[in-house]
Amino acid sequence: MAGKLTNERPKKTVGRLKSRPQFLAVREGEKRKGGFFLLEMLDRKLADADPRVGFTVTKKHGNAVERNRMRRRLKEAVRLHAGFAMQPGHDYVVVARRDVLTAPFEKLASELVSRIENRPKHRRSETDRSRKV
Repeated sequence: MAGKLTNERPKKTVGRLKSRPQFLAVREGEKRKGGFFLLEMLDRKLADADPRVGFTVTKKHGNAVERNRMRRRLKEAVRLHAGFAMQPGHDYVVVARRDVLTAPFEKLASELVSRIENRPKHRRSETDRSRKV
């Protein structure tokens, strides 16, 4: 007989970005820089849709083994820690940097959560800025 799992955390599913047009669309959204990665996010204006995430590791960051290791570490950080922080109807792309390989996992996961939850500061437009001459 199968027993009940003791994990009390609510499960929240996070979809995946898979095609190039989806990744390119997210590039038009907001960018949040970090020490280990760049987080790009786009609001799809669909409040009831699950959030989606994609991962990018460029060839300049090592051979295939190292790039796959970086991608796996980021996927696991999203699965364990950051999936609950993602807002419904948003797309996220995590562009890895080389430091993802050597960073402690807890530090990597906490930075990912803080970048997702971080609200951008309101920037005034050029017309709102008045100069006293």
